[in-house]
Amino acid sequence: MTATGTGPVPILMYHAVAHSPAKAAYGLSVSPDAFADQMELLAELGFTPVTTAQLGHAWRTAGALPRHPVLITFDDGYEGVHRHALPVLTKYGFASTLFVSTGWLRGAYDEGGALDTMLDWGQVRELVAAGTEIGGHSHSHPRMDELDDQRLWFETLRCKEILTDELGRRPVSFAYPYGYSSRRVRRTVRAAGFTQALAVGNSLARRRQGPYALERVTVRRTTGIDEFERLVAGTGRDIARAFAADRVLTKGYAVLRRARQAGRRLGGG
Repeated sequence: MTATGTGPVPILMYHAVAHSPAKAAYGLSVSPDAFADQMELLAELGFTPVTTAQLGHAWRTAGALPRHPVLITFDDGYEGVHRHALPVLTKYGFASTLFVSTGWLRGAYDEGGALDTMLDWGQVRELVAAGTEIGGHSHSHPRMDELDDQRLWFETLRCKEILTDELGRRPVSFAYPYGYSSRRVRRTVRAAGFTQALAVGNSLARRRQGPYALERVTVRRTTGIDEFERLVAGTGRDIARAFAADRVLTKGYAVLRRARQAGRRLGGG
């Protein structure tokens, strides 16, 4: 059953899915067992996962979405998405979106810097064949709002070009590394041909946020099944309470980053 897609939608943000992830990836990882339990709960609650492209299209055209839509998204391109998450998604017939940093994937474009074992291009193609949408996540995973115009354009367009060449289709969705963007970054992502982009925000996604600033909810190692249920089935207020401490830290860090950027401009850096 479908309904007009005007209400808020939970967009879940995952990273690594692994039994023993690298230390640098641990906090934003989930165990394979936890991921399986979370997907089982989504099925029991009657949620229907859609891709980022499907949500973007519905909100641009006032089209229909499932009665209880949810987005399952993965950032960076960790190998466990193929090894552990894909069999579970296939079991339930769930759609998902994987945002990859092309310079982190194993293969011809690998520039190093990845936090853990990453997918190779054969695995990415298998995910595509299983119905996963592949989106852009920059080339080398920088904080994009700190880049100069030339590097910003390179990071965005290089990622798009590699994905198009390797997969034979142009990516239409983008996720900002670290969740950071600015008006300049959003303009660049749009100019590169992406039709929607995701931030973090730890809030429900709403159409009024605009197609290039859709918010997501972080799922991490410490997210228990009861908290997970509140994130997908609770109210915006429930989610705000769950991430209250994160919001304070994020606001403080944003002040520091703005001060650092201003200092670089004054110093000519």
